[in-house]
Amino acid sequence: MTLFDLVIRSMRKNIKHYYLYFFALIFSVVLYFVFATLQHDPSVIARSGGSMGSAFKAAGILLLFIAGIFVVYANAIFLKRRSREIGLYQLIGLTKGAVARLLIIENTLLSAGALAIGIGVGILVSRLFLLLLMKLVGFDGFIEMTFSTEAVVQTVFVFLAIIVLTSIQMVVAVYRNTLLGLFNADKTGEHPKKPKAFMSGILAIIGMALIAFGYWLSGRMLNELLFVNMLVVLASTILGTYLLFRVTISWLFYQIRKRKQGHLGLYNSLSLAPIMHRMKGNANSLTIITVLSAMTLAMLAGAYSLYYSTEKETRLIYPVDFLFIPTGGSTGEAEAKQFTDELQRQDIAYQYSPIETLQLDGEFEENSVNKLLNSRFWVSVVNEKQLQEAGVDIEIPDAQSAYYYGASTYWLMKSTEVPVNFKLYAPHDGLDISIVKIGEGNVLNPPSGGSQLVVKEELYEEIKEFSSDETIDSQIMMAYGVNLKDKKDLVKASDIFMEMTDNNRARFDYYSNYLASMQSNGLLIFISGFLGLVFLVSTGSILYFKQMTEAEQERSSYATLRQLGFTVQDIMGGIVRKQMFVFGVPLLIGLLHSIFAMKAASFIFMSDITLPASIAMGIYALIYLVFAFLTVGYYRKTVKAAL
Repeated sequence: MTLFDLVIRSMRKNIKHYYLYFFALIFSVVLYFVFATLQHDPSVIARSGGSMGSAFKAAGILLLFIAGIFVVYANAIFLKRRSREIGLYQLIGLTKGAVARLLIIENTLLSAGALAIGIGVGILVSRLFLLLLMKLVGFDGFIEMTFSTEAVVQTVFVFLAIIVLTSIQMVVAVYRNTLLGLFNADKTGEHPKKPKAFMSGILAIIGMALIAFGYWLSGRMLNELLFVNMLVVLASTILGTYLLFRVTISWLFYQIRKRKQGHLGLYNSLSLAPIMHRMKGNANSLTIITVLSAMTLAMLAGAYSLYYSTEKETRLIYPVDFLFIPTGGSTGEAEAKQFTDELQRQDIAYQYSPIETLQLDGEFEENSVNKLLNSRFWVSVVNEKQLQEAGVDIEIPDAQSAYYYGASTYWLMKSTEVPVNFKLYAPHDGLDISIVKIGEGNVLNPPSGGSQLVVKEELYEEIKEFSSDETIDSQIMMAYGVNLKDKKDLVKASDIFMEMTDNNRARFDYYSNYLASMQSNGLLIFISGFLGLVFLVSTGSILYFKQMTEAEQERSSYATLRQLGFTVQDIMGGIVRKQMFVFGVPLLIGLLHSIFAMKAASFIFMSDITLPASIAMGIYALIYLVFAFLTVGYYRKTVKAAL
């Protein structure tokens, strides 16, 4: 029998163990090839101005990083699982070099097959991925997709590098282990020692306290130490999670065992005991999976929330459909008239509203708002009456009060208790104004946006007179707003607006900025969604492989239990409990971490993100639980085949 015959026989024998790994590897190749194709596709680059090409290049690197870690980790599990087989090869006379060549050939054939199938499937589904991307970013029309030789070469090159890496890993494993070590590898475990009560209790409390502190600080990060706070939250949460798995849970399980005086019963013997024996070795992997799951969940929930709220967020920033302001030596009035004349010719109904604003310097009363807003800044003072004439539903309660608006600062202001005092500065003494409401978004589009104070007409005139001097012309800015009466005409009116304005000139209309946001957020949800899916498949597969290995190690115990008269259903009751811990605890803790992460990141949203974040987390949890059901199914087959 030749070495190649041994390779083929080994692959046939182990194919039932490789199928999920093979699928995950194919999926990674498909997605990487699609990203590479979109990165190099000229039509995609032309439509996006090159921004998508760069995004897909970065996404490909991240995908390669995830796939590389998954392949190396899964390969380590398979090598440990096949330790006895590798030892038998050496026992019958094969040299370590021959065994290493056998494993390398097997790994190369398996990986090359996945690579070939992945590229083939990628070529077939690239068009489907492109259509999905175009739908998400809001591009209309037909885009022709060409076959990319560069994408094929790039995909082959990077996955060949992974094959080389895993081959080196196999050579090291063969040469480093002794024959005795190979035969005893599947028997390695840990005897659950009696924990030191005082020290374990202290560490358990510290672990829980670190997680609680991370959650508490995550809601109080918005100050001048924002970056430091983020690092502290991350460090305390990770360390607390590790102590939770390494100490707290082990201590709790030991207490349960002690209370039962070692008589665990069938269910606990099949669930609690195996976990206790492997808790020390699994603490690192469970911590990593939990933390990375939380980060992935937060990424997916954040990306979907951004995409879900694009229209509302853009409208809050750009409340006026089209705004013309002085720029490039023009007052903006002539452009506004030209635009409205064209709207009339096209029979598009509109409302034209000239709005005057005062650009003044001001600051909040000390210690009344977030410390990041304690310094002086420019604010636009707007006349309430002019906004009402423009169709804005707003009513200031009295002549000494004001409403504060500012999309760029709302995340710092939304928790501010009102009323709060604001001082306006001018060449003369300051003027105090009481802000009685913090409004969402802007009342005027940028650059008239930023911080805006809406006041009664009489107070506006008083401020105008108060600030009048030789520099008053530079402090007054006229803005000319155009709002369509039928929003269905936005696309048509936007085309007219685009034809009138220079491509290099900043545009302050709602629709073009909405399209730009849709493109960026659609691209983000496309990339993060598929990266999250790759990570989910990878981590789920790793947990499945680990449990598959444990099932084989415990096969003799299941055979003994079957001989004693226990049914498959009896044994599966304890196994299901074990899988509830292995899959459920990391998922639940990861969900909890991600909920607080999203709560901490909610300051970047002006709209409520509870629904989109819940949907994203729910879909992630459902896909994750598929691997739990696959694992239970594998255990059931193992228990049935034990006799």
